[in-house]
Formats: sequence, structure tokens, C-alpha cells
Amino acid sequence: MQHNPGPRERILAAARQLFASQGFHQTPVSELAIKANVSVGQIYRLFKDKNAVILAIVSDSSELKTSAFDDVLKAVDGGALSIRDAFVQLATRSLSETEESLSFEILAEAYRNPAVADQIGEICERYRSIVRKMAIITNPALSEESLDGAEEVLLGLLFGLGHRTLSRPRLPIRETAEQTAGMLMAALTGVPRVGNSPSHESAWALPTSCVPA
Repeated sequence: MQHNPGPRERILAAARQLFASQGFHQTPVSELAIKANVSVGQIYRLFKDKNAVILAIVSDSSELKTSAFDDVLKAVDGGALSIRDAFVQLATRSLSETEESLSFEILAEAYRNPAVADQIGEICERYRSIVRKMAIITNPALSEESLDGAEEVLLGLLFGLGHRTLSRPRLPIRETAEQTAGMLMAALTGVPRVGNSPSHESAWALPTSCVPA
């Protein structure tokens, strides 16, 4: 059965398109209403103001991404996914980001709008917990200081991969994700990769203590 989007969904979908193509501040509420096929009054009944619209976009997007991160971590904990394949999945998701221009617009707004900045900060705290757990699973011997560093690098890398279009990437998504996972494993375990195939499990000589049970 086909789902017919309600007013809130239509408003947020329209806002994503307009904010990405012409900017948050350059999009009047009247144009947003036309694009979403709702009245201006309907927008203000559902959202306090235009700032609330962008906050809703951030919140909805973060719920989807956090849920995906959680699912990957649960799969690793349950033994259904190796930690290396978990990194491949997360990197692939980041590399497949389809709303790059919208992300830049939201980040720009965060520097101007404390409410948006605070919400992004709260979201990042949830991501930090997940990537820290993944670093611990990869190498339980890491010190607290090393885990702090791993947390920063993993967050920066996973978010940065979603903004690579302008760098004119030479590798396809899958190969980039494989290379990313391999480099992360090497960095977190201190074990250099051997062999030429980053996608082959035997290319990694991991010590027993670094392999999750």
C-alpha cells in the first residue's frame, strides 16, 4: 500500500530541496508552502518558525544515521558482522551521502544559529559513544588517551567521507570503503597490512586480543 506523505513530511521534503538548492535564508516561507503544497498557516501550525524546520531536518536525519550505526554495532556484538566489515558498511553509508549540499547549508547555519549548533553537538555525542565502542572492539588494549584520539579521527573520517564530491574522487565507493576500513584497522591495531588485496581477510594479521569473540 502506497504511503501518502502528510503535511509535515511534505514540508520537510520541500525544505530539503529548497535549502540545498538556494540556501536557508534565501528560501521564504511562502515559497516553501508552495513547494510543499500547504498553506503558510499550516507550516506555522506544525513548526514554530523556519528555524524549527531546519532543526527537524537535522533531528530526522540524525535518527536515521544513529539507527544505522546502532544496527551495525549490534551486528558486531552478535557475531553477525566482523569489525572490519562494520567499518566498510559505515564508510559506504557515508560515501553514499546524497544530500551533500544540504549538509553544507546546515553546517553553515550551525555557525550562525546556536540552537542548530547545540543540536548537532548532542547528535555527535551519540555518534562518539558508538565509534568509541567500535574502537574498543577493534583493540581492547587501547588506552583512554588513544580512545579519545580514535574517537576524533573516526568521527572526522566518517563525516568527511560524505563531502568528497568536490575533491573529484578517483575510486568507486566500494573500493574507497574497503581502503578506509583497512586503514582504520591498521591504525587502531598497530598491525600493518600484508598482501595486496584490501578486501581479503587474510590481508590482515590481527593478534588474537584484537579479534572480537
